[in-house]
Amino acid sequence: MAHAVPTRGTSTGTGTRGRGTGTRGRPMPDVFGKRTHLLAKWAMPVTIGLVYGYWAAAIHRRGGPVTGGNLLFGFMTALAFAVLYVVIRTVAERLPREGHAVLWGAFAGSALGFLYAGSGVAMFTCVVVSLLLAAAVTASLVYRYYTHQDAEEARAARTT
Repeated sequence: MAHAVPTRGTSTGTGTRGRGTGTRGRPMPDVFGKRTHLLAKWAMPVTIGLVYGYWAAAIHRRGGPVTGGNLLFGFMTALAFAVLYVVIRTVAERLPREGHAVLWGAFAGSALGFLYAGSGVAMFTCVVVSLLLAAAVTASLVYRYYTHQDAEEARAARTT
């Protein structure tokens, strides 16, 4: 890919994480306020957890009628998923990029493994598919973190 090389007097795009700079070096305005970001930070795990819980409950009932036990299983699964998501998001911020990627890969593989094991397949197949997903997520996140953080570090080094 071709990238434009910043010249003297133009913006290099450095700034805080998630915030770029405008053409004159001033920070770009944040479109959403702190309250909206806080709401999105907590709405994301809850929403994904509810979808995951519904999916797990649908697999668990195997096409039968919806029962109270099935609803309880779905909500407990959603709660466990949302809590683990928040804990992993909090812990992953403190890890180096490799550990961050491995933690999210393990979470994705475990989440898929739980759903896949509930469908009644052989355990070996479940483990292999979960490990493949965990490896793919880890590899893609390592690549993403290395390319983004290296670019940010290079930009910061050029401005100092």
